[in-house]
Amino acid sequence: MLTRIVQFCFVLMGGTLGIFLMPFLYGVLSVEHLAFINNPYTSAIIGAIIFYLITFWAVRYIVQIIKWLEESLIKAPFPDLLFGTLGLVIGLTVAFLIGFALNNIHLPIINEVAPVVLTLLFGYLGFQVGFKKRDELSNIFVGRYSKKKIADDDSKKVGSHLKLLDTSVIIDGRIADICQTGFLEGTIVIPQFVLEELQHIADSSDVLKRNRGRRGLDILNRIQKELSIKVEIYEGDFEDIQEVDSKLVKLAKLTNGIVVTNDYNLNKVCELQKVQVLNINDLANAVKPVVLPGEDLIVQVIKDGKEHNQGIAYLDDGTMIVVEEGRNYIGKTINVLVTSVLQTSAGRMIFAKPKLLEKAL
Repeated sequence: MLTRIVQFCFVLMGGTLGIFLMPFLYGVLSVEHLAFINNPYTSAIIGAIIFYLITFWAVRYIVQIIKWLEESLIKAPFPDLLFGTLGLVIGLTVAFLIGFALNNIHLPIINEVAPVVLTLLFGYLGFQVGFKKRDELSNIFVGRYSKKKIADDDSKKVGSHLKLLDTSVIIDGRIADICQTGFLEGTIVIPQFVLEELQHIADSSDVLKRNRGRRGLDILNRIQKELSIKVEIYEGDFEDIQEVDSKLVKLAKLTNGIVVTNDYNLNKVCELQKVQVLNINDLANAVKPVVLPGEDLIVQVIKDGKEHNQGIAYLDDGTMIVVEEGRNYIGKTINVLVTSVLQTSAGRMIFAKPKLLEKAL
């Protein structure tokens, strides 16, 4: 069917060109005096026959090009096509207006060449600007992504903002438990480029990376299928940006969303670029039991410390306790007295000494 359409277009184009061009050929061949040849009907038929014969050679290539264009357009995301076409229309409109103004100059070369050049130039520029700025245009015309997805008047409140998950927090797994408890409100957004990075990690030849990637995909399935929280997939991309973290920050700016991560570096980048961020490591540290100097704890010393005669113990939440003079109590459960508490970026560290030693002193 497509082949027939292409052939018909060629015949139609050949007939049209034949009417205008064949008279020049008749002049070259000196047959313009023959009335049965030098007339529009004969010229149209000859032009149509010539172009029809050309189709036997050219139609296969043209059909392949058309099918390639069709597949490319089908695969392209709808927002890309929409805003690219919008930019093309605006570019062609600007070219038409400028060409219309230039027609008043009455210069033959400008009047004939300028419209073609302006149409090609502004058409190309309009399409490129519309395509590459589709996210900004979407933010202007459609409104914030959160308004489109949740349509809530309270979307300006922090609790209703979009929560954008990065790769590290998905692989970590604790985000599913946090969502299940109900402490994380609003809509969870998983960008397509984050999913692609997870898929790449899951397909890695390294066993550890592959297991981490598969764990992340399992966590996403659990969040989407088992939990009541709303989950959306953002299918857009930022082709001019290579790093996934940079794309995530860009998306957070466009949607006024909040990045959820446990990556220390991404946390700092978000703070520098004035993007709201939730770090689950900070949450984990915040909910740990508060221990003050002078309190008593019952712990089990399990190994040596780095310094001489030190012992190491842990609380149930994983907080490390450095027990001075605790090496002699390895494997034993003892009562210790907290001497100081140190809060670091890696977590909380408690220093203590055995209560028996305190009484002896």
